[in-house]
Amino acid sequence: MENVTKANSCSFTPPALWFRLIIVLLLVLCACCAEIPTNRKIFNGGENRHHRVGLRVTDNHVIIRNGIVEVTIENPSGFLNGIRYNGMDNVLDGRHRNDDRGYWDIFSDHCPMDKLVTEHFEVITRTHELVELSFTKKWNSTNDYHKHVPLNIDKRFIVRRGVPGLYMYSIFERENDFPDASMDHIRIVFKLREDRFRFMALSDSRQRIMPSTYDRIRSQTLAFKEAVVLTNPSDPQLKGEVDDKYQYSIENKDNKLHGWISDDDAVGFWIITPSSEFRAGGPHKQGLTSHPGATSLCMLVTAHYAGKDFDSRYKKGEHWKKVFGPAFIYLNSASSDNDHRKILWMDAQRQLSEEIESWPYNFTRSKDFPRAEQRGQVRGQLLVRDRYNDKELVSAQSAFVVLAAPGDAGSWQHDGKGYQFWTQTHNNGLFHIENVRPGLYNLYAWVHGFIGDYKLDLNITIQPGNKISLGTLIYDPPRNGPTLWEIGIPDRTAAEFFIPEPDPILVNSLCLDETDKYRQYGLWDRYSEIYHHNDLVYTIGTSNYSRDWFFAHVPRNLGNNTLRPTTWQIKYNLKEVNEAGTYTLQLALAAASYAEVQVRLNDPSAVRPYFTTRRIGYDNSVARHGIHGMADSLINFRRMYKYKMGVARPAQLVECKALNFVVVGSSPTLGNS
Repeated sequence: MENVTKANSCSFTPPALWFRLIIVLLLVLCACCAEIPTNRKIFNGGENRHHRVGLRVTDNHVIIRNGIVEVTIENPSGFLNGIRYNGMDNVLDGRHRNDDRGYWDIFSDHCPMDKLVTEHFEVITRTHELVELSFTKKWNSTNDYHKHVPLNIDKRFIVRRGVPGLYMYSIFERENDFPDASMDHIRIVFKLREDRFRFMALSDSRQRIMPSTYDRIRSQTLAFKEAVVLTNPSDPQLKGEVDDKYQYSIENKDNKLHGWISDDDAVGFWIITPSSEFRAGGPHKQGLTSHPGATSLCMLVTAHYAGKDFDSRYKKGEHWKKVFGPAFIYLNSASSDNDHRKILWMDAQRQLSEEIESWPYNFTRSKDFPRAEQRGQVRGQLLVRDRYNDKELVSAQSAFVVLAAPGDAGSWQHDGKGYQFWTQTHNNGLFHIENVRPGLYNLYAWVHGFIGDYKLDLNITIQPGNKISLGTLIYDPPRNGPTLWEIGIPDRTAAEFFIPEPDPILVNSLCLDETDKYRQYGLWDRYSEIYHHNDLVYTIGTSNYSRDWFFAHVPRNLGNNTLRPTTWQIKYNLKEVNEAGTYTLQLALAAASYAEVQVRLNDPSAVRPYFTTRRIGYDNSVARHGIHGMADSLINFRRMYKYKMGVARPAQLVECKALNFVVVGSSPTLGNS
């Protein structure tokens, strides 16, 4: 008997509405660190490294210098106005206003973009070894309501002896009587000299000359304003390329080092983040890093790739306080030769390793930032009991284990407020999470190759000096019986599915590497070109998901701004049917944006689907060139029909681009019990 399962994608009116249905959740591998050459040709300040740290305070500015860098901060607003380094009077762009060179900002419903102007300045520490400054403001309902984010602000700057750079962190607090507010994006922005800093580096493979602000102004806009074709750039090698800030996104777990290089001066400007404990959404949450025009970002919180499903809403009566950072702004310089880019990048990687080794820092003076001896650690071992495949327990290899605020399984992905600490297990399932701030946590995990989310049913209280051993933990994946067929691998990305080549006139050379191909612009339209007349049909036992399962289930583009839902078919044969049994279809959904998935079984003409997700998701990951969004389990669907076939626990979803509906890497699994 041949069975046909159909999944329909229903369109909605908003223009950027896409969604990805995934059966397999794929793991993004950490980038390997390149070997540092013994002769780095790096200028480290020479004798200036021994200079004492000096401080000068005027009515309008505060200046810190250590013989290597000179940092100028506006008094008392706390705006970073200048960084003098290696003969450059200012690495920041002096063409911008004082409040638009280096600054914190927050996107909120109270103020579209609040640059967190402060009102008071204080010297926290002043020694020959270190200067720490604090710029503060208390929110006032009379003067600030609907003008500024209801938040108490403390912005900190640290300059140390012999260190070519500065440390920046912030302490934000909401008191109980503050009104409701959302804080969807919190970041530190650096606008570098655009006439000097033109080369950007995110990883060993993602490095390029970047377009200027003016290049984008005279470019051709594509389907949305962020994406353009560079028609007349100042650098001819960029002509015809696509530029889109979302192509420079990176996952939290990899967002430790990125920056810019001035080729004329052989100078590097780097944002180093040795810990992501303050970042929200888990290790796979994606965020921006850079904008064209030599803008470098330190993203602290972002709702990108999550949308309304990301909890960044703060309620009146809810006290909240959090330390963001410190992040290290590192500057380096090299001899001007043909290899200086590589030398500067590799030296920045070396510095990152030193900062990680030094975490948590022992030189900060805020009581809200605990040192190593004031923190705790948690260790254990995670095993998997897959009772329908393996008789014995198997090690949870390369699983991600997360300590986060108490909640339901998988809730760490939605949490935009608390601290998070994560690690990966060893091959034997052992894990060790160090330097955990005191507080109340739950322990969560997801395991490569297994669907679903694990949560330990136990509250974990971390106190200073705690060393907690949880012993052996067992994860039982959600299964009702043996697997009859499966499309893809549960690894939380659609990377194993068919990703088409981009339109040759819509290419960004930064994304030519095979692992980054999904970041190319317009791949959603390639579906309509490849499946020109009929939609995708996948035959179990014959088709190959890396060749025959398009990575994104998208609507068909009919032209003239017209889109039509698409219906994918999965064909399979059951040699034997257990009429007394229950068959379960699991759909792994990894992202969604105003989307709906409908499933029909054996009767494609049925008016009513066997089940529907109804409208789900807000993350718009497809438009932002993401191979996944937030991996979420949806509602359990269990209704009986012929042969008692039921549908239970759709699991995870990945989104791709902004049109009407997308299912990226939707890999269904059918089993019975």
